[in-house]
Amino acid sequence: MSDLYRITKLDNGLRVVSELMPRLETAALGVWVDVGTRYEPAEVNGVAHLLEHMAFKGTRTRSARAIAEEIERVGGSLNAYTSREHTAYYARILGSDVALAADIIADILQRSTFDPAELEKERHVVLQEIGQVRDTPDDLVFDLLQEAAYPDQPMGRSILGPEAIVATMPREALIDYMARHYGPARMVLSAAGKVDHDHLVELASRLFRDLPATAGTPAPAARYQGGSRIERRPDLEQVHVCLGLEGVAYHDPDHFALQVLSTALGGGMSSRLFQEAREERGLCYSIFSFASAYADTGTLGVYAGTDPEDVEELLAVVADETRSLIEEPREDELVRARAQLKASLFMGLESCSAVCEDNARQLLCFGRRIPSEEIVARIDAVDTDAIRRLGRRLLAGKGLTLAAVGPLEALPPVDLTPLAV
Repeated sequence: MSDLYRITKLDNGLRVVSELMPRLETAALGVWVDVGTRYEPAEVNGVAHLLEHMAFKGTRTRSARAIAEEIERVGGSLNAYTSREHTAYYARILGSDVALAADIIADILQRSTFDPAELEKERHVVLQEIGQVRDTPDDLVFDLLQEAAYPDQPMGRSILGPEAIVATMPREALIDYMARHYGPARMVLSAAGKVDHDHLVELASRLFRDLPATAGTPAPAARYQGGSRIERRPDLEQVHVCLGLEGVAYHDPDHFALQVLSTALGGGMSSRLFQEAREERGLCYSIFSFASAYADTGTLGVYAGTDPEDVEELLAVVADETRSLIEEPREDELVRARAQLKASLFMGLESCSAVCEDNARQLLCFGRRIPSEEIVARIDAVDTDAIRRLGRRLLAGKGLTLAAVGPLEALPPVDLTPLAV
């Protein structure tokens, strides 16, 4: 492990991690919280995301305008995001302004007021965001895929939440959610770039003293079921379709094998799906595969946009190429897939923002930072036998998930027997 990387655990349980990148004059700093949409009860679906928005809308010492002006006065920026398992609040600043960024983030995480007037304004902003997704079918189809794969449970619900719930979300729901889940033991303060670890620890010890002593509640276990969801949109020219199989959790020994499999299947212009569906048959403009991993489940999926009359052929191509890759993986395509994953890893290590986020997420997910040498070794260990074994495991699972948005009443009959072992 590089001596440029350091980690300290404070008495209250907050973990502070930093990575010095000597050639940089800038830094990235943020707090990652081990809680997201899958921790929400159904009646407050969307609270984690609305809370993230409200964090920038004023504290007991700063107005929303003051927060924006303070960080931008030094040329910095603030942002945040909510995922199904994590929420993040982060800044990009000059190295000399790390203390300011830490102070602002500590302020919004401990002293946000959730002013009722600001809540009404931000609620309207989130409702517009929900509307934007509904107007963007190649975003919406991923929500439908998740809902079909994990029906009637938090893992399958939208991160943004339904309009009806967001429109009436009470202020008390945000306050309660934050008090229940935003304890220091579930947080990582991460910084990378031009940072001094000892200074960062001193800042954290002083600035994050008012976090609630709560461990939160565990998320309900995910139950992959599979199925289909179709939203008919006669106004659209194309059908946006997703196919998914249950994947593996990020702790699973096959995690890196799934990344290699997904990359070979549809991870670039040389992938099987791109070559067969787009280059050879001209069935689509965009097609790609993806592998999502969570604490106890995961998804291997494929997205494509195509003409309604080509849906049946496209689905058959995806099924055939998936089976072919699993039964007859070629070493040359695995060489390319492994190279793509390793290049992506090392390119990310050149960005302080990516390093900052990666260090935080690894601590939340694995309890440690996984050295890049270990990741490379695990990627390189994925051979044709590993792809066959994992692929058969996936196809023997709980079945296919299908989601589609477009001008169709139903997905056309498709022979999915190639996806049966």
